[in-house]
Amino acid sequence: MSINLSNSNIATRENRIGSITGYIGSLKDLASQSECGTLKGCSRCFSQSSTCLSSCALGQLSGIRDVAVIHHGPAGCSVAASSAYYMSRVMAKKRGVTSSTVYVGTDMNENDTIFGSTESLRKVILEVNKRYSPKAIFVSSSCATGIIGEDIDSIVDEVREEVKVPIVAVHCEGFKSRIWATGFDISDHAVLQEIVQPPREGIKTNKINFKNFFESARPEIIEIFKNFDLEPVFLYCNSTIEELSHLSESLATTCICGTLGNYLGNALEEKYGVPYIRSINQCGITGFETWLREIGKVTGRSEKVEKYIEEQRAIYIPQIEEVKKELKGLTAVLGMGPGYTFEVSRVLDELGIKVVWALAWHYDKKYENGDVPPSMKYLLDNDIDFEASVADQQNYEVMNILHKYQPDMYLSRHPGSTVWAIKNGTPAIYVADEYMIFGYKHTLEFAKTILDAVRNRSFEKNLAKRTKLPYTDWWYQQNVDAFLEEAK
Repeated sequence: MSINLSNSNIATRENRIGSITGYIGSLKDLASQSECGTLKGCSRCFSQSSTCLSSCALGQLSGIRDVAVIHHGPAGCSVAASSAYYMSRVMAKKRGVTSSTVYVGTDMNENDTIFGSTESLRKVILEVNKRYSPKAIFVSSSCATGIIGEDIDSIVDEVREEVKVPIVAVHCEGFKSRIWATGFDISDHAVLQEIVQPPREGIKTNKINFKNFFESARPEIIEIFKNFDLEPVFLYCNSTIEELSHLSESLATTCICGTLGNYLGNALEEKYGVPYIRSINQCGITGFETWLREIGKVTGRSEKVEKYIEEQRAIYIPQIEEVKKELKGLTAVLGMGPGYTFEVSRVLDELGIKVVWALAWHYDKKYENGDVPPSMKYLLDNDIDFEASVADQQNYEVMNILHKYQPDMYLSRHPGSTVWAIKNGTPAIYVADEYMIFGYKHTLEFAKTILDAVRNRSFEKNLAKRTKLPYTDWWYQQNVDAFLEEAK
């Protein structure tokens, strides 16, 4: 699908790449329907939870150093400012840099929703520019501004000359998509539209764009890439406007999570010819080696990559094989975003753990380039199959599955989900850090973490005895798809 940077608004994942939030069946059925184009998502007649896509969009943008994020909406929408503070202050301090990024809400009231508040928005933009002197300004819409049709694009265009820094409208009305990961695409679109510049003539670089969440493994990745004479540029946490303006000059783009980086990677490839690394991600041994080899192939450094792989395998593979002996035969249920669910499933299979059910918070039928996600293709090609469902953090479905299958462990990328599994008596592993299963070293650590979790289950057992869950026996007797409506 061609990416249109002349329009500040973009289509949702549902409309653009056929993403869904409702499915229950097998992995093979999900993948085969994706490949042949027959996959249709289902709706639920009952929903327990969800997330606002604006948090994903503005959380990403607020990680950029020394910018202003202006959220045009009621005061309640500015709850996202808490994550913005974490991204711009805590993460900057952790790395040893400073950030003057500010997050400002326009505090729309009832009068504004009736008569409009574009003039108020204009004043806020000019005052923020005057008071904080940001390097760029991101002006975001909200549900309220979307409902009344507030024209933030016109205001942005009108003040552009006056503020004299890059300024762009960010359309992230929370109701526009059930898939909050659409927010990642919206933030990428804003950066591509206003910040990224065409490559300068005669500039040669050894840089690789690396899209991630919190750059927790930054020092480690820098050291790894030094072996190949490559320099990673981490996005967006702690990045600068200057760095972002030159993304089009990099040798390639890669990401820690396909859901997070797919839009940016495909856009840079389409618009500027920067190759996008489309391998399975770096989780586990197979993923890490496949990813490195693809980088070596794209950048002409295959010999250096193979030398590094040989050295690291000699150190870590014997240790991992020893731990695998104790993991073989264990069973697991996992619930994560699709960029991790089907990657971690692969790693568990590598470690000898049987996945009995995997939940993805949404599912992308195809990526921007028209291909099925690499993680799904790998599982299909290697004849790996298990029960799978697509459920946007519907915890009642997770609890139903855990009650029926009684797995040895539950793994999730969201703490609110792991807590309920523990109350159910199931050992739970919170895969919090995006680099928790990155490469050889962290795969070994991950395997040992699993062992620790399943060896001592006294906490889970004791908590389960003393906890009354809100779910009734009636619900546990139902099929997981009881509230799933037929696909249309």
